[in-house]
Amino acid sequence: MKILQVAPLWEDVPPKTYGGTELVVHILCEELTKRGHDVTLIASKTSETSVKIEAPISKNLREMNSIMPGFYEDLSAARAIEMSVDFDIIHNHAGLPLLPYHGLIKAPMVTTLHGAFILNEEIEAYKYFKNLSYVSISDSQRDGNPDLNYVSTVYNGIVVGNFEFQAKPNLKDPYLTFLGRISPEKGTHLAIKLAKQTGWKLIIAAKVDKVDRQYYEEEIKPHIDNNQIVYIGEIGHKAKVELLKNAHALVHAVTWPEPFGLTMAESMACGTPVLALSMGSIPEVIKDKETGFIEENIDELIKRVKDINKIDRYTCRSYLEDNFSDKRMVENYVKTYKKLIEVPKISIMTTSQRSKLKSNVNK
Repeated sequence: MKILQVAPLWEDVPPKTYGGTELVVHILCEELTKRGHDVTLIASKTSETSVKIEAPISKNLREMNSIMPGFYEDLSAARAIEMSVDFDIIHNHAGLPLLPYHGLIKAPMVTTLHGAFILNEEIEAYKYFKNLSYVSISDSQRDGNPDLNYVSTVYNGIVVGNFEFQAKPNLKDPYLTFLGRISPEKGTHLAIKLAKQTGWKLIIAAKVDKVDRQYYEEEIKPHIDNNQIVYIGEIGHKAKVELLKNAHALVHAVTWPEPFGLTMAESMACGTPVLALSMGSIPEVIKDKETGFIEENIDELIKRVKDINKIDRYTCRSYLEDNFSDKRMVENYVKTYKKLIEVPKISIMTTSQRSKLKSNVNK
């Protein structure tokens, strides 16, 4: 198949530090290519991948600090329209910016929804295009906008071999970790509460977006003492693996309907269990009492911390391999592509051709 992947422009593909969507796009491009598919990627010019890149911007929007990001997203959409005639399928990871142009795209298009539906305006915006084809990254994600035309659920996957398994965590300087992004919905303040009430050291490796700067200054920074509560900022892949594999647990105390939670998969790949609140996809990603603990509120989760080292780290790794590998993810996307590519072929059949096909199927 000839496949055009359209990535968001806010981070490079793959992201240098934190960026779940862009990491998934990179994994998808690489594995599809290994399987013999012809893949092209629309992304920032500074992206690094083995597939062909069409770059509407010289560097990602986060680094550009642009005051008119919508213009560059329109450029991306324009490139997708121009190129679409040469592809079997268009895979949109950029969300809404591409959808208004769907009628101009000359190939089937599927949109993977990478975020949670928490803003009413966004929910209503998607309803303008509810009959287009969508992939959810968890079944629970659909609850936020149930009227959309979901063609499949495809769980995110990671390259398992890129995450070193460790049978025992760091015992000399034991710690829990928080990874990803500092924000109210990611529950950084709850992770700190859990650490303080249990006496555990907490290492926070995360970025702070502009929109969350006030939250960081008021609710997070005052607790950072670089002794019990340690903040090390954003980290790259190698440092992330070291942090996760040595941790006794990842704290994922989110306060929003988590659409997937890639850091949970990465943690389990290292053998490290997860302490999580039951929001959104959490029960789909974590197997309660086997790869971590899931509770309804932070006070109940705090009670679980004493049992975290009873979780078998080998079980965490094998569960991840079976359910959230790159190969499993790509297999499911290929099935989705084929299903959508075949739809137009059936739709242009004459009545007699349809009858003949139905007769042959029933034989």
